[in-house]
Amino acid sequence: MKFGILKSKIENVLLESYKDGSFKNELKTFKKLVLENKNINRLFYIYDDLSSNKGLTNEVASDYINEMVTLYENTVNKIIPTDLKKIKDWANNSSVVENNYEVIDNLLSSGVLNLESKISSKKIITETITKKPVSEKEVVKVPLSTMVTMANKTINNYIDGLNESEKKEFNQMLSVDDSELEPKYSTIKESVVERLQTIYNQNHDHSTRKSITETIEKITTEKYDKLNYYKLKSLHDNL
Repeated sequence: MKFGILKSKIENVLLESYKDGSFKNELKTFKKLVLENKNINRLFYIYDDLSSNKGLTNEVASDYINEMVTLYENTVNKIIPTDLKKIKDWANNSSVVENNYEVIDNLLSSGVLNLESKISSKKIITETITKKPVSEKEVVKVPLSTMVTMANKTINNYIDGLNESEKKEFNQMLSVDDSELEPKYSTIKESVVERLQTIYNQNHDHSTRKSITETIEKITTEKYDKLNYYKLKSLHDNL
């Protein structure tokens, strides 16, 4: 299996786990199998770097790609097959996913008969890393954000809609331990549901009642994570 396909599967596992509430457990597995393995971690770094806008000049980009190819070749030979198998077994529980790194896989392929594909891939990667970063906005530093890009897109998209004061509050909340926030989450959830129920009883507009009912259902089925905590707390403060 090409590493780009495996990386895409891993990112999908993390993204899906974020949706179903198992993100915390999957992140522990990810940390153990990937982040704590120096060589596999380095492959993640290589693939992330070659797929990111960096604003390099064409001359620097060419040298940069060559250095990354050399780093890849020196790294991939050091990976222990059993370590890679553990990751494959974990990530293969994921559904079929698109290879988000096919171009990089083509560049790093050891095949000698696909020279045209390698040249084409290098050109595409050069175009990517010579582009300036899409956004110069302040980025909230989420733990492991470099490695869990797909999972953090949900958070980053939400953060983009916050004003500066809200971003600061959200950033401060991220540094608080889950053991402190999770009990508060349950308490806030109960309070929000009670307040919404009161508003429901006092309002006779059909569409408003329907909206309140849907909100209550969503809140009661959501599990704790820091993003849900912040959104719920914001709703609580505005009711």
